[in-house]
Amino acid sequence: MSEPRKLETGTCFALRMQGTIMVPMAFFNRTRFRRTIHRDIAPDEIFLDSSNLPGHNVATFEGRVERPVSARAILGVGIFFLCVVLGYTARAYTLQVVYGADYAEASRANALRRSVIFAARGIIYDRTGREIAWNETATTSLSSATTASSTFALRRYAAVPGLSHILGFVQYPKADAKGKWWREAYSGMAGAELTFDASLAGKNGSRLVETDARHRVERENIVVPPVPGQERHLSIDAAVQSKLYEVMSAHAERNNFQGGAAVIIDVRTGEIIALTSFPEYDNTAFTDGVREVVSTQSVSPRTPLIDRAISGLYTPGSIVKPLFAAAALNEGVISPYTQINSVGQLAIPNPYNPDQPSIFRDWTVHGLVDMRTAIAVSSDEYFYTIGGGFGGQRGLGITKIDEYARRFGLGAVTGIALAGEKAGVIPTPAWKAEAFPDDPTWRLGNTYHTSIGQYGFQVTPLQAARFVAAIANGGFLLEPHIVASSTPVKTPVGIPDEYLQVVREGMRLAVTSDRRDATAKGVYIAGIEMAAKTGTAQIGTANQWMNSWSVGFWPASNPRYAYAAVLEKAPAGTLSGATPGIRPFFEWLIREHPEYVE
Repeated sequence: MSEPRKLETGTCFALRMQGTIMVPMAFFNRTRFRRTIHRDIAPDEIFLDSSNLPGHNVATFEGRVERPVSARAILGVGIFFLCVVLGYTARAYTLQVVYGADYAEASRANALRRSVIFAARGIIYDRTGREIAWNETATTSLSSATTASSTFALRRYAAVPGLSHILGFVQYPKADAKGKWWREAYSGMAGAELTFDASLAGKNGSRLVETDARHRVERENIVVPPVPGQERHLSIDAAVQSKLYEVMSAHAERNNFQGGAAVIIDVRTGEIIALTSFPEYDNTAFTDGVREVVSTQSVSPRTPLIDRAISGLYTPGSIVKPLFAAAALNEGVISPYTQINSVGQLAIPNPYNPDQPSIFRDWTVHGLVDMRTAIAVSSDEYFYTIGGGFGGQRGLGITKIDEYARRFGLGAVTGIALAGEKAGVIPTPAWKAEAFPDDPTWRLGNTYHTSIGQYGFQVTPLQAARFVAAIANGGFLLEPHIVASSTPVKTPVGIPDEYLQVVREGMRLAVTSDRRDATAKGVYIAGIEMAAKTGTAQIGTANQWMNSWSVGFWPASNPRYAYAAVLEKAPAGTLSGATPGIRPFFEWLIREHPEYVE
């Protein structure tokens, strides 16, 4: 055996001697074990020799001493993963906590969506069975995000003039930009549409629409079927009302009246046959939301949105004289045959200045007139006298004037089923004290003016038609109805029919008398037996304007219908008022609808 080679410093050299590996001490001195070795180390784990060299695979990094991963790299990887975890945590918090409810609802909606099935609104008919408000089916598509479109019918009205105020208009259901319905019902806004909204509306139904993740409809199921609205049959005759509107509004235009209204009422039942106001608004445009029309008509100085038949307050003038004539008979103030001499004025002595008496003028000299004639010629002097008294003739006085005016329904709403009705005004000492605090004293002249329908008197056309109906039917104040076949609601005014008959005869005489001062000869028409009373009221700070009235009933011998018509605010002195204005309507009625005449 050869001599061992000298070991060089820093080397590890192994000697094979009889199967034993001998390691130089220098190796142990340099490596210095710091812990106890618990297992034997195989030589091939340390040394490369001819036996293990062939299996050494450099490509797989065998035999290479690997460096440990640096603390900086580990820290970087840790920070990266921490950021990822924090990001996912923040996103989860946002989705589940911050917007959790919204996304939960969206998730449910994506899978199952409720769709409205709109109920058909009830159809409105007139008394003859004619459709005057109905539905026209149309599809309203919602936004693209909506899984199904919903439909509601458009509301349509008879294309004839004069019905806008009685019918009114509606607002349609509304959806937002996302297709969600925030108003799921029609809303009646005026007229019959508002009055009967609850019954006309019906009840909406609904369906559930199942969709997939791409918003494609999988299936639809009706959950609640819709309940259609109820039909309504109004008491009005659409053809009669429309013609009344055409005739009166055309006459108003020709004679520079600003507007007006007209009413026809059944004196036995209280059913309204016609209730029209002019000018009127375009209810179809209001329903459809045509902004230009709505804006223009809302600010028009002629105020077409006001239903003058129930909301217009007018000084009645002489049309209240028949009412106070009946009151004077019932109170025993005067007999129907007592005559009063009309000399053209009533002069009341002034105790403070005898040379300047208070003068209350008549519109002309009538001579001796009894009650029937006084009604026919509308003598102011006669009604001054029975209202406030003069000389040896006592009068009703303002307390009784107020009482009887209220018995005939003035100064209070009539109870008609339409919104916006006004009560009107009856002048009284209490009213004057409130209206004129600087001059609260009630004087005789105030009573005189009230007894001929002037001063602060204000009534609606419906109130006028109603009190005329009470005169015509024998003394029963009716509650007016706009629903066909309504049960009559009557209140006795407390005046015997024999006194009311005197008044009816006076109103008939106003039409038939050959006296030049008879006031209602304009409605003396062959084929219809009219009884009527006219009235003219001066208005304005300088009496520069006038209102013109015509009221009456027919047939005079057996009354069935009463009417009232007013033309509003023409220049003072206008000669062609309400009575000649309404005459063409009655001529048309005789010719086209004899069922209302015979």
